[in-house]
Amino acid sequence: MTNQILAASILMAVAGGMIASQAPINAALGRSISSPIGAATLSFGVGFVILLIVSILIGDGANLLRVAHVPMWMLVGGALGAIYVFAALWSVPKLGVLTTTTLMIFGQMGAALLLDHIGAFGVAQHSVNPMRLLSAALVAGGVILSRW
Repeated sequence: MTNQILAASILMAVAGGMIASQAPINAALGRSISSPIGAATLSFGVGFVILLIVSILIGDGANLLRVAHVPMWMLVGGALGAIYVFAALWSVPKLGVLTTTTLMIFGQMGAALLLDHIGAFGVAQHSVNPMRLLSAALVAGGVILSRW
């Protein structure tokens, strides 16, 4: 395994832990202010401010102006993230952190199988095969087991 693959693997494992923590923290915020949508708004606002500051500090602030020249569909990622944050903070109190996270991973895997298969958005094409389907099926089994 190369150093970059190892670093990316560790980074994503840590990020996964952060996502698992983000949902109950945001759910607590939603309860505290009596508004799940408000909590999602605040969560995105804090993230926006931090990323804006980091972009400026590392000298990337001017690159943000290039947004005027990108196709509008490329901005959908922010909307998808907002839907995820709201869905997670709304679901955690009803399903628990484990089931919410497992369902999120299952949904990601289903979409990832399709996106890889068609090579969407410029990613390398990887055909659906039995092992990839089995990996998604095992996560689906985890969803079921998480509710028992």
